[in-house]
Amino acid sequence: MTASFTSSTTLDIAAALLATPSRRSEIAPFIVMDVMERAAQIEAAGGHVVHMEVGQPAAPAPLAARAAARRALDEGRIGYTTALGLPGLRARIARHYGEAYGVDLDPSRVVVTTGSSAGFLLAFLALLEPGDRVAIANPGYPPYRHILTALGCEPVLIETDAASRWAITPEALIDAHRRAPLKAVLVASPANPTGTMMRPEALAELIATAEAEGIRFLSDEIYHGLDYAFPAATAAAMSPHATVIHSFSKYFCMTGWRVGWMVMPAPLVRAVERLQQNLMISVPTLSQVAAEAAFDGAAEMEAVKHGYEANRLLLTRELPKVGLPEFLPVDGAFYLYADVSRFTDDSAAFARRLLDEAGVAATPGVDFDPHRGHHYLRFSYAGALDEMALAVERIGDFLRRG
Repeated sequence: MTASFTSSTTLDIAAALLATPSRRSEIAPFIVMDVMERAAQIEAAGGHVVHMEVGQPAAPAPLAARAAARRALDEGRIGYTTALGLPGLRARIARHYGEAYGVDLDPSRVVVTTGSSAGFLLAFLALLEPGDRVAIANPGYPPYRHILTALGCEPVLIETDAASRWAITPEALIDAHRRAPLKAVLVASPANPTGTMMRPEALAELIATAEAEGIRFLSDEIYHGLDYAFPAATAAAMSPHATVIHSFSKYFCMTGWRVGWMVMPAPLVRAVERLQQNLMISVPTLSQVAAEAAFDGAAEMEAVKHGYEANRLLLTRELPKVGLPEFLPVDGAFYLYADVSRFTDDSAAFARRLLDEAGVAATPGVDFDPHRGHHYLRFSYAGALDEMALAVERIGDFLRRG
């Protein structure tokens, strides 16, 4: 027999090395999920929380979607689909572009994804190489930065302000590109966290500028349908080279179903298909069946949208009365991005106190903007009107107490 002379110190070092996470996993947390976790703890202890932190509709999926899912379950076996998605769903999505935007879209360019999150991952993998620089608006959706960083790409934050209606301008894009070449630009309209939108002519000009410079254009359109100031425009109507990412989560109230889609430039569909085959195999079949039927729930979804409009009116009218008069244009989606600089220069601590002391869950601006976000909170108004009214009352009491 051979005796083992491995010391306990050596074993401890080996164990530590085995438990060390990769460098690519060392990304910032998605803070809104941490707020959601803290809110759940308060509720588990018997407290009541008004949820304005996560961008999640309070309404359920359309009746037609739920009925279709039940029928599919009753029929028995739920197997894989092809990697690009159910042909019927892809065709229905393509038809939607004709109905909503007047775009004649070939269903072969549609890829069904596991929510928009998988769409971003697939798009980045299909379009980018490690080290590529990608322009995104600041403030902006945190996982853009985090996914790009995990993939070895460099997110390039383009500062926005009131003068640009909180959107990337062609001039700002060119300036960043001249300093160091960009491979892509990612834009959202309606945007998260700001709720602002780009007018169609501004979007078209930005796409034309990007493509003239050889910069790939990605359009996050997951809040389309939730537009109040003016109709949202799709990049799919403006360029066959743009990549569009969409989701059933927001307008269709299907967050937990985890189903979305992409519209890809035709030459890149096969690349995304190979990635999907290997990374996900296919999107959950039951969710795809429900998603196709969800298009028949337009009347329900419009009623839900009218509820958001009522919430929007309530907040924009009442928040100034309780001490929050400054916020960005509330054009679309279901977010209000409020300036709280008169009360704090630490939005994370302020949000924690608002949750613990007043029972209102909001997301600190530092989640969306590492530079100026310490002066902002994002409020989601996707809940019920009475809950929004209660939130305003609680916020007012909290601010008066200091």
